[in-house]
Parts: sequence; structure tokens; C-alpha cells
Amino acid sequence: MDQDSQGQQVQQDGTTPMPPPEDTTPANFQLGALFKDGLKIKLQQHPDTQFDDNKFLILLASSISLSKVEKRRIVDAAPNLKQWQVDELISIFEEEKKKFAQLSKKHVSQLEKLAKQHYEDWRDLEMGQEQEGKKEEEQKKADEIRKSLGL
Repeated sequence: MDQDSQGQQVQQDGTTPMPPPEDTTPANFQLGALFKDGLKIKLQQHPDTQFDDNKFLILLASSISLSKVEKRRIVDAAPNLKQWQVDELISIFEEEKKKFAQLSKKHVSQLEKLAKQHYEDWRDLEMGQEQEGKKEEEQKKADEIRKSLGL
């Protein structure tokens, strides 16, 4: 094989060789794999809807199409959602998971970076919820002390 004036390889017949076909084998990348150790965020009671809280939260936490703020809004809104809204969210999250699993292997490093970032964002949300719970608990204790002192 020779090279033309631009440095590209040229075959004996003057044509440029065809690049090998792209490997489109699905990577089967699994969103949510980083959450195998469980989640700390708990949903408030939702008496008007029936769904698996843990499954819903893992799908939500592992979504890479939503920001941390959007995820927080969904967690906060969960007790007030209608059944059809919950069902639609679950369907969207499952479809997202399926689509990312179908991407070719060449996307794995990008997917790993995105998944790691969203994992860290979710852990930030968990720490924030934990701190809010501690503040509420401290406020209740302070209120009880004031009440017992007659203040």
C-alpha cells in the first residue's frame, strides 16, 4: 500500500481501503448497577398509589437523563402523584435503561462516567435528606424541652 499526497493510504488500484465495519455489538450496560448496596432515601407514604418503592427509587436514581434537582422534585412529589403518573415514570425509566443497554461497546466509557456522576449526585441527595431528618429531630427535641419548661 502507498500513501497519497495527504498521507492517506492508497491501494495498488488507486482506491482508499474501506475502514473495518463498526462493532455494533450491544454493550449491555446496566444502569443502576452502582446501587447494588441499596438506597437510603425513603419515599413518604403514598396511600393513593401502589408500586414497589425500592424498584422505583433505583430506576430514578440510576436515570442519567434527569438532573439531581429533577430527581429531588420527583422524590418530594411522589406522595402526591397519581397512579398513572407513577406508571408512566416507571415505564420511561425502564425504557431508558433498555436503550442504554442496547448501545454499542464503544459508548461504555462514556456511560460509566455518566453513571458514576449520577451515582454521586444521588448520594448527595441522600446526605441532604439525612441532614434534613436530623434537623427536624433536633427541632422536635428543642420544642419538647421548651414545652416542658413552660416556654
